[in-house]
Amino acid sequence: MLLISFMVIIGAIIGGLTNSLAIKMLFRPYKEMRIGSWRVPFTPGLIPKRHDELAKQLGKMVVDYLLTAEGLGKKLKSQAFSTGIISWLQTEATKVMRSQDSISTLLEQRFGIMNSKERLVTKTELLVQKSYRQFIETNRMETLEKLVPNSIQEKIESHIPSVTNYILERGQSFLESAEGKEKLSQMIDRFLIQKGTLGNMISMFLGNDRLVDKVQPELVKFLTDEGTRTLVQQLLVQEWEKLKQKKLEDIEKNVNEEEMVSFLVRTAEKQIPLYSMIEQPLYEWTGAYEEYVTTTVIPKGVDVLLDLLSTHLEALLERFHLDDIVREQVQTFSVERLEELVLSISKREFKMITYLGAVLGGVIGFIQGFIILLIG
Repeated sequence: MLLISFMVIIGAIIGGLTNSLAIKMLFRPYKEMRIGSWRVPFTPGLIPKRHDELAKQLGKMVVDYLLTAEGLGKKLKSQAFSTGIISWLQTEATKVMRSQDSISTLLEQRFGIMNSKERLVTKTELLVQKSYRQFIETNRMETLEKLVPNSIQEKIESHIPSVTNYILERGQSFLESAEGKEKLSQMIDRFLIQKGTLGNMISMFLGNDRLVDKVQPELVKFLTDEGTRTLVQQLLVQEWEKLKQKKLEDIEKNVNEEEMVSFLVRTAEKQIPLYSMIEQPLYEWTGAYEEYVTTTVIPKGVDVLLDLLSTHLEALLERFHLDDIVREQVQTFSVERLEELVLSISKREFKMITYLGAVLGGVIGFIQGFIILLIG
């Protein structure tokens, strides 16, 4: 009985130590050991020896079996994932749109961009200047008729009658006013002075005020006459036709480039909301868009984006070269770190394997001791 007990104990020790050593040899030793030119067997351990191959196979396994286009596509199309993304984006968008910071402040804080409005205006000025010069250089010999879109030409021509009426009405209103009568009196006075003796004689016989009283109603009648309206309209049409036939180089001579660029930039700064919004707190101008963005733009945008990703997921994964990424990451892992990672996950199982080896060793020792007693 003592012999059997001894054999059981010895077998259990051998079995436990053998399994424990086998587990250790998965990782140890970390490096190859040599005596002279002779490499010590089983060095380095299994995993250090197959480190590169393990990294390659892990990368292949991730791409082929874990992060597959089909699996990721199902995840992207799932209602839970879509709802989660939409909810997160709505929360973040609401925080931004209700912020008291301006776009200028956010650009300065997040990206270090200082004086964003001044930079935007400067960029606009450079763009306008470049576009203006390019347009002039390209179309210098073209007429305005070819350069101005037909829709704008038709719009201008359709407004000629109203411009005619405006000119005549303003002229009539001016002549009928006290200021207009005074100006007309001064003009008549200068005219009579220029005519010398004849003017003095007319002035003596009629009197300046009486002459103004006679001329003013006639001028008003002239401005309200249909023939005058037709004449002025014809003159405007003729001038417009002449203007259309002028070449751009003729117009360029009378236009100062710096003033034109400055005018266009000022107009853009006044008319385009972005220039004023950039320095306003976000909540002041985003309130009108908050509901539309959160209830319409974000859900539709997420749906479109997820559909696009699902459609091109396989091509995207190929471009990412996930297998190479995993392989490179595993290769950069030290064996010590890899051992620690594996043992942290499977420490209990490895202990059970060691205990199992001890149990099996003990069973084998018991059988051996029993056989020896029988043979006796």
